[in-house]
Amino acid sequence: MKMKLIDSHAHLTSPTLIPDLDNIIDRSFNAGIRTIINICTDVPSLEQGIVLSKKTPWIYQAAATTPHDVEKEGEEVFDTIAKAARDGLLVAVGETGLDYFYEHSNRDVQKHFLRRYLHLALECQLPVIIHCREAFADFFEILDKEYQINGKWAPGVLHCFTGTMAEAEEVIKRGWYLSLSGIVTFKKSLDLQEVAKKVPLDQLLIETDAPYLAPQAHRGKTNEPAFLLDTAKFIANLRNISVEELAAETTQNAIKLFQLTH
Repeated sequence: MKMKLIDSHAHLTSPTLIPDLDNIIDRSFNAGIRTIINICTDVPSLEQGIVLSKKTPWIYQAAATTPHDVEKEGEEVFDTIAKAARDGLLVAVGETGLDYFYEHSNRDVQKHFLRRYLHLALECQLPVIIHCREAFADFFEILDKEYQINGKWAPGVLHCFTGTMAEAEEVIKRGWYLSLSGIVTFKKSLDLQEVAKKVPLDQLLIETDAPYLAPQAHRGKTNEPAFLLDTAKFIANLRNISVEELAAETTQNAIKLFQLTH
């Protein structure tokens, strides 16, 4: 397969995928996936991810405690993730951010760790991967105050974007990337499909967020990077462009954001 895709966000070392990981990686490669950004959210997934990168160099690591878990384990995990970032083992800091929909962690604690992870990303000259749900006003306020270099926003991506068109425009005007997952293929995701049509192609990424959120054709199954092609084809059709063009553009965007060399 000539077309190459980058899955910009997958939890390969999550307990759900680890038991079948070798087969998952083989299927993803056969589906045209040539790079995966593995998102580590705790110490075990990070340790397994680092081993995975040594075995499979086209799988890269990012890490942070999610906003869901920062109140419970943010403090004990932060130093381990910070060391990995400082040691050059990560291509991004994340996913970090704010989630007021579930609010599994206190809002002030979420904000505290978001600031810490933004500062870590600045220190290590890494992009950030952001999870934001029903918290955009607070997120943009913190981002604008804490994450600039010489008056310009440092790099990042809003992963698995499900916000409004207005929120998408705020992401875009800051020069950030916006990443779409299999949610965009769901029959009821009409507003998100409008976002998918209008986000500038040079600021678009695609992802699976595996093992979560399998695209419409695979609903009910455990998601995996091989399913990324379904999302790519769907977005290309929405935009009235070829899937090859979408793949080429989103691949170059991911290479640029994560400073990939392999």
